[in-house]
Amino acid sequence: MTTAEDFADLRAMSQDEVITHSYERDVTLPSGKVLALITLDNNRDHTRPSTLGPETLVEFAEMLDAQKERAAKGEIAAVAVTGKPFFLAAGADLSQASDIPSRAVGKQMAQLGHWSLGKLGELGVPSFVFINGLALGGGVEIGLNADYRTIDRNIPGLGLPEVFLGIIPGWGGAYLLPNLIGIENALKVIIENPLKNNTMLKGQEAFDLGIADAIFDSVSFLEESLKWADGVLSGTIKVKRPNEPGKVERAVKWDIAIGIATKTLQSRIGSIAKSPYRALDLVKAAKNTDKKTGFAAEDDALADLISGDQFRASIYAFNLVQKRAKRPAGAPDKKIAKPVTKIGVIGAGLMASQFALLFVQRLKVPVVITDLDQERVDKGVKYIHDEIQKRLDKKRISPDDANRLTALVSGTTTKADFAECDWVIEAVFEELGVKQDVFADVEQYLSDTAVLATNTSSLSVEQIGAKLKHPERLVGFHFFNPVAVMPLIEVVRTPKTDEETLSTAMVVAAKLYKNAVITTDTPGFVVNRILAKVLGETMHAVDTGTPFETVEESTRPFGLPMTPFELLELVGLQVGAHVLDTHHAAFPDRFFDSANLHKLADLGHVFERDSKGKVKGIDKKAREIVAGGTTPMTAEQLQVRIEDGLADEIHRMLDEKVVAAAEDIDLCLILGAGYPFQMGGVTPYLDRVGASERVFHDTFHHPVIRGVQ
Repeated sequence: MTTAEDFADLRAMSQDEVITHSYERDVTLPSGKVLALITLDNNRDHTRPSTLGPETLVEFAEMLDAQKERAAKGEIAAVAVTGKPFFLAAGADLSQASDIPSRAVGKQMAQLGHWSLGKLGELGVPSFVFINGLALGGGVEIGLNADYRTIDRNIPGLGLPEVFLGIIPGWGGAYLLPNLIGIENALKVIIENPLKNNTMLKGQEAFDLGIADAIFDSVSFLEESLKWADGVLSGTIKVKRPNEPGKVERAVKWDIAIGIATKTLQSRIGSIAKSPYRALDLVKAAKNTDKKTGFAAEDDALADLISGDQFRASIYAFNLVQKRAKRPAGAPDKKIAKPVTKIGVIGAGLMASQFALLFVQRLKVPVVITDLDQERVDKGVKYIHDEIQKRLDKKRISPDDANRLTALVSGTTTKADFAECDWVIEAVFEELGVKQDVFADVEQYLSDTAVLATNTSSLSVEQIGAKLKHPERLVGFHFFNPVAVMPLIEVVRTPKTDEETLSTAMVVAAKLYKNAVITTDTPGFVVNRILAKVLGETMHAVDTGTPFETVEESTRPFGLPMTPFELLELVGLQVGAHVLDTHHAAFPDRFFDSANLHKLADLGHVFERDSKGKVKGIDKKAREIVAGGTTPMTAEQLQVRIEDGLADEIHRMLDEKVVAAAEDIDLCLILGAGYPFQMGGVTPYLDRVGASERVFHDTFHHPVIRGVQ
């Protein structure tokens, strides 16, 4: 018989756990029946959600054992679980998960969750969970282990984010959910949503999927949930679950859905990430296995993953995004930031118009755009107005908000109209002389305190400001495309940028809901320098005779969202050629140039595609352009070459103090280039594969971020 003592090793690690206590009170229902209501509460304010660590789970199990005894004596007719205001539970306490010393202790974590939460189905009386607030991971699995669930219509979110973090729903979710709401719905919650930037369900969505049996408004949620539970106990309410899988789904739809999901995963993320495929295996097996077998499979899968490299890397990446990104290294005091009450955007093309739209939506201050002629200005203003209208049509904003935002946007061909702007950003052609002249021209109309920002991706910010009277007011403010979606801004500080300007840039980035990383003024800053290194090596390989397919195969172990040539087509071959030229000019001994890349840019593509845009293979003309190389490499040789080249370049970047630490390199690549969480960015990967040791006889991280046995 399992007892709390079986989890001694795991509990020994939890000395600093913030325990979520189980508080019980008896509630007499309208029928006269008594319900034991357990409230989960960590006795912290709303900034600290309730989490489920080892001591929490043991206390919860002991509370359920006590209620089971009471139920056997006839003292209670049911047990219900709810949470403190705004929270049910935010899942397992992962704060110490990276300290798990072995696979065996990792398996204890899975078994403890099953042992504790599983008691909700062994009480001898019906069990209910009232989902009153945020429910993630283990918080959702509390509900799944119970007999019935109600949900607050206005909860901030419900989800199973485990796959996003490199593990699987290991406390019943992978087995129970598909058997509750059907295979297709379960795949959406367990795999699709986590891989879509960890999308969560609203209360109504969770109810519609069948995760909850009843839904109520916040104002009377607990009262209505108790009345509903009384109806279930009294037999006046019959629970119907239309999404519960039937015989037909088990016989046909289940396997088809798994097959489609597998192909979708392979096309979207490749085969490097382990957690989505382990989750698929578990959900597939849930079709024909019993609960005991399903839970045992979850135990083994969670033990394998939680002790592996990808989970450790995911936790590292998660902490970067959740903690380091919110406290940027080197950021000046926010108190010295200049007020931004009006914004000027130089340029009215697509990128500039996207800037203007983002600024007006987030800062809600007047935005004026300019360009060479009225036609371009009018086109830019129309784009912004149309995008605001689209948001109104989709009911994302109110009519009043739409009118207000539309009125804040104007266009001009006269830079004198920028006189009242205290933030001016340019998005003109990526040519040094053009940018210098644009800023020198507009500066004469601005106050001495106005900030100038450039969106250059690779030019020297200091050189862009060479003609300014006040170069201390200039800062790099490099967005990533698409502007509205990508969360990173590289804030580039020149030797002359003053603290007030830098502080203003960081505050503006935060108001745009972007994560900003401060970099020094160096070619490519962070993201483009890394991408240029990969691009240069891959084009050099093609130029010297390595087939396109071999080059693409060489980068698959990195787990990147797309291959180098897919990325080139996405950003534009001309842009790629410009970036490579810029880096070759700056670092000719380390970055290759490629005449063939310019020829491919003239061709306009690398791949042959069908009418729907799906890749059919490498275009014949592209093969002809690069033909003639005589020293091809194998995929393995090129992989090592790229790894070593990246380790060398990043080591140099840190020596040059381009950013404060290796963590900032990884943060930039995760947020700006889509590097997967499961890899932890690039530096943990380079440590694990030995590139760091090969190149500079050390590692970026101490200890190395890797799994245990």
